[in-house]
Amino acid sequence: MKFFLDTANLAQIREANALGVLDGVTTNPSLMAKEGVQGAEGCKQHYLKICEIVNGDVSAEVLATDFEGMVKEGKELASLHPNIVVKIPCIAEGIKAIRYLYGKGIRTNCTLVFSPGQALLAAKAGATYVSPFVGRLDDISSDGIDLVRKIVEMYSIYGFDTQVLAASIRHTQHIIQCIEVGAHVATCPLSAIVGLLKHPLTDSGLATFLADSKKYME
Repeated sequence: MKFFLDTANLAQIREANALGVLDGVTTNPSLMAKEGVQGAEGCKQHYLKICEIVNGDVSAEVLATDFEGMVKEGKELASLHPNIVVKIPCIAEGIKAIRYLYGKGIRTNCTLVFSPGQALLAAKAGATYVSPFVGRLDDISSDGIDLVRKIVEMYSIYGFDTQVLAASIRHTQHIIQCIEVGAHVATCPLSAIVGLLKHPLTDSGLATFLADSKKYME
């Protein structure tokens, strides 16, 4: 499974990349604003900075909600760097835009997916990735991981090339669950990825080894 970092924070991206396990980055307007990035030009420059750090796909989101606007923004974003994947919302105009951009050889990430039906339409339109939102479904007492499972199974049955990019990952257990249901990608906060390293037996075992090594050296 691929790991994408869900952030616009350059320091966190560098840290994740230094671990040697980072495959890409996803961003959105909220994450950009959190880093103080302002304006369309500011966002473009920030995307380029991200692309300089990570050698992998970087999802850059359109702000328009109409077909013409999404296509225009999508072309502009895709022209910035070969690693840019255009992030488009799963609405009717978005599906049209995904199909159009697919015909132009521009890769897309269909975001804000909350049902198998939406995921089906995105795949048929030619989306490179589809992003079911795990945490947001959990927030309303639904089952986000089960949605990921259903989409993975559907794509396998019908032979779609679209990759399932599990989004809105809140913690390390979400990552484990995504692995179990076969998600192709999980986009996560850095803390969730680092959490995979934590185990009490690793800590206690290392402490024992270090204590024994000191006895050996004495």
